[in-house]
Amino acid sequence: MTKSYPTSWANDPRRPAQGALGLLIGLSLLLTPLGAWAANVLQDISFSALAGNKVQIVVTTASPAGEPLSFTTDNPARIALDLADTQNGLENKNIPVGVGMVRSINAVEAGGRTRVVVNLVDSTPHDMRTEGNRITLTVGSERVAAADISPPERTASAPPARAAAAPAKSGTLRSVDFRRGNKGEGRLLLKLPSAKTAVDMRQQGGAIVVDIKNTSLPDQLSKVFDVTDFATPVQTVTARREGRDTRITITATGDFDHLAYQTDDVYTIEFRPLTKVEQERLKQQRRIYTGDRLSLNFQDIEVRSVLQLLADFTGKNMVVSDTVGGRITLRLRNVPWDQALDIILKTKGLSMRENDTVILVAPTEEIAAREKLDLESTKQIEELAPLRSELVRLSYSKADELAKILKAEDNRLLSERGNVTVDERTNTLLLQDTSAKLQELRELITQLDIPMRQVMIESRVVIANNDFARDIGVRFGYSRYDAWGPRDVITGGTMPDGYIPPEGSNFPGFYPGGGEATGLLVNLPKVLGGARGGGLGLIVGKIGSYLLQLELTAMQQEGKGEVVSSPRVITADQTKAIIKQGKEIPYQQATSSGATSVSFKEAVLQLEVTPHITPDDRIRMDLLVKKDEADWTRSVLGTPPLDKREVTTSVLVDNGETVVLGGVVDQNKSNKQEKIPFFGDIPFMGGLFRQTAIEDRNTELLIFVTPRILKSSLSLQ
Repeated sequence: MTKSYPTSWANDPRRPAQGALGLLIGLSLLLTPLGAWAANVLQDISFSALAGNKVQIVVTTASPAGEPLSFTTDNPARIALDLADTQNGLENKNIPVGVGMVRSINAVEAGGRTRVVVNLVDSTPHDMRTEGNRITLTVGSERVAAADISPPERTASAPPARAAAAPAKSGTLRSVDFRRGNKGEGRLLLKLPSAKTAVDMRQQGGAIVVDIKNTSLPDQLSKVFDVTDFATPVQTVTARREGRDTRITITATGDFDHLAYQTDDVYTIEFRPLTKVEQERLKQQRRIYTGDRLSLNFQDIEVRSVLQLLADFTGKNMVVSDTVGGRITLRLRNVPWDQALDIILKTKGLSMRENDTVILVAPTEEIAAREKLDLESTKQIEELAPLRSELVRLSYSKADELAKILKAEDNRLLSERGNVTVDERTNTLLLQDTSAKLQELRELITQLDIPMRQVMIESRVVIANNDFARDIGVRFGYSRYDAWGPRDVITGGTMPDGYIPPEGSNFPGFYPGGGEATGLLVNLPKVLGGARGGGLGLIVGKIGSYLLQLELTAMQQEGKGEVVSSPRVITADQTKAIIKQGKEIPYQQATSSGATSVSFKEAVLQLEVTPHITPDDRIRMDLLVKKDEADWTRSVLGTPPLDKREVTTSVLVDNGETVVLGGVVDQNKSNKQEKIPFFGDIPFMGGLFRQTAIEDRNTELLIFVTPRILKSSLSLQ
């Protein structure tokens, strides 16, 4: 809507500008023939309010229009209908509505077609049907039953669901496609199960989150798409399941503008980088003006008269202080009325306060003084208000911990006279404060006293063995005793200890195989060498849960490894849990007096964890896993040393996934050979005079952790 007034308006404040009116009439006459050749004509647009805060819009054409091409946008919230080969025959191109979620309706003709744009307060579902020359659009109709969706919290981008006549059928997201435009814009195209699938888009921090209601996600699409190579503001697109819905999270960098619209079953989200001019304009224009546009052209006019004109244009009630005065000259053309009012107030040092449909205009100093006086009066009333007491019994939180939050010095949750007392026996808070403060405290305690989510953490300490040993040795010999008269002859063998020679023999004496010594020429039995070689390796990685379970099961069946221990514990979110099993080893130590005392050292298997559940249902854990064992083979004065296996770390894991915290690889290799010189080197026969010991032993220690978020029903069971 445009209004223009000449400089002589002061003589007749109710008379419109004849020149501007004539110009508008001339332009309308020039523009009328442009669409005369169209095959159809838009004749009428009507609307009516329905039950349940719904609005029915009926678009009537001269002849049957067929199914129009429609799409929706979320920012700003609009529904657009394109009528092909249709001329706009409406007298008023802008139709104010102000019913339900519909603000207004605009009809614009361009390029041989007419576009009907329905401006909404916020994104809302809609239904459309075509019957002959009538197109009926119902805004605010629900397409998903309340029983079909149960989001964890209600968002501001979608109205609360109400029960519909028939629930929407579930489907599967068919494709996720990303493209780059000619001007560097990035377009994400989502192929929905149907054109009636409900989509909720909102902005969380620097990311755009899109929830596709009652839609499953194929496994091949459940991943993170890296689109940085497209050179658009979009960096990554993450698709994952969220209960019965599918959630698409889009991260972008830099200054950008995003727009979402839907054509049939294709939902498109476009990200456009802002130019330097737009970035500067965005910095300067912090406020977004949404009022109807108008034109003002005055010279040396009273400020009070301009304010009266704006009040008549907007239909709002306006109260102007007696101290507002002065004159102003301005020429504004096609600007929102709220921007025009803002410019006038800033020029004359005025401020405004709006309460529903009433606007108060006064000098800034006067309004500040009034507000200061109101605050002082309110403070005095609070200081004189009577104190009341109220009992609040807590269900999930500890009363003493919540009382510390309420009485903290760095907040102002209680008034200066307020107090909190704790009854630990009944876990109850006794609040004493004014009625207004008690109401605020009740609302705050309701939000804080909620059940904590629980996590089960399972850890596995695994030792994988791969041993190989080969020992080859030899023991053989030949001994013979001959008595030739006065001489004795020995061939091979050794002398037995303490052996008495036969009578008549002048040799000290020998008997093959007698006593403890045996008559052997070669004595190289199998003796494992003591040589050792070692290696240390660290492993950090992530393995799919199902693949890991399969590998551990197969390893135990093959007998090549051993699951040493598998501790598990359940704890609440952000609460430390400790579980351990083992023994305490006593040892003696000297005291200051010189005597000895007995102390104990733990040799236990221990799991200590503090989980933190993130908003996207991932788990960050502060972990301590250790397994200590006593080595009694190396005891000192009856006290064994401890073989320690321990890892301390902090990791971020998806719900139900398994992470490898670390590992130690111990390798023992030896190749030892003992032989008799010369004889051991004889080909083929040398094996009878040498001994070989080969050892190859690999021991690998791995630590796995699997966290799982427990549902309320599962934790109770």
